[in-house]
Amino acid sequence: MKIIVSAGGTGGHIYPALAIIEKIKQEEKNVEVLYIGTTYRMEKDIVPKHGIKYVGLNVKGFNRKNIFENFLVLYLFVKAVFKSKKIIKEFNPDIVIGVGGFVTAPVIYAAHRLGIKTLIHEQNSEYGMTNKFLSKYANVVATSFPKMEIKNKKVVFTGNPVGDSSYDIKFSKKELGLSSSKKLVTIVMGSLGSDVTSDKMKDALPLFNNKDYEVLFITGTEYYDKFKKMKLSKNIFVLPYIDNMRKIFKDVDVLVTRGGASTMSEILAYNVPSIIVPSPYVTHNHQYKNAMALVEKDAALLLEEKDFNGDNLLKKIEYLLNDKEEVNKIKKNLSRLYLPDSALKIYHLIKELVSE
Repeated sequence: MKIIVSAGGTGGHIYPALAIIEKIKQEEKNVEVLYIGTTYRMEKDIVPKHGIKYVGLNVKGFNRKNIFENFLVLYLFVKAVFKSKKIIKEFNPDIVIGVGGFVTAPVIYAAHRLGIKTLIHEQNSEYGMTNKFLSKYANVVATSFPKMEIKNKKVVFTGNPVGDSSYDIKFSKKELGLSSSKKLVTIVMGSLGSDVTSDKMKDALPLFNNKDYEVLFITGTEYYDKFKKMKLSKNIFVLPYIDNMRKIFKDVDVLVTRGGASTMSEILAYNVPSIIVPSPYVTHNHQYKNAMALVEKDAALLLEEKDFNGDNLLKKIEYLLNDKEEVNKIKKNLSRLYLPDSALKIYHLIKELVSE
């Protein structure tokens, strides 16, 4: 089998794409993969490290603030369609898979024009602009949340893939200097961190001094300098970044995090009691809607950014740490919502499409 996978821009698109590739390689003895991303975003560094052949396109997403810049966006899209057609003809794939990000638009569109089977996957609880556009040209739409219908399209609820290899990583809390016997609260506001929440965390962190549990705060690389000189007690650990955050999720008693689609999937996969602080700055308020998909099922707590302060954060964290009945209810509801084998379900869809 020969496949082209396209995704880019954020880890929320890239890591599900890698999870799908990982599963296909497990199931298919002879598979050749080509990944198409951008020439300048994070996928260009992440994907080749996994030994996957990579090609970059020079494309940009629509600018909602500067309408005139979209003339350049359209020009680059047309150029990218022509380049994608050339790449697809040369590689001759059995199927082309889009896993989100504006780079997928010219790739899936070009594949459709060439008569190649296509599948797209949506990670969020509401379709993004790119996937709304591409749904006209995809043979199948796979979704991370149920009841996401698109008129006249085959839509399959598969869940959002989490790479199987992350479950096999051996990790001890002692590697980070953490106690093996104390409860652990982990606070992380995305891989890059957050300007607003970082400022609020400077006031919040001292409230956790000398608690009988430990707090691990991942600042994001851009914000670590704000915290490295703070005088905090020994139960508080501040780090700029942890490679593969998922490896510590099994040991986390309470997670405070943003509402990205991949994070929601990891909360479900690892059954982590969480306090979700959605970013209000993302398109169509996706993170709030993602969070509410869990909150409305009593599978997580919500703390909106406008209400984010030390007192509210401390109150919600200690509520989860101390109320066993609430935590058991959350874990039970997470288990009910979790759809295992998402990547395998997508593989079976791919196999079905290819064999038609």
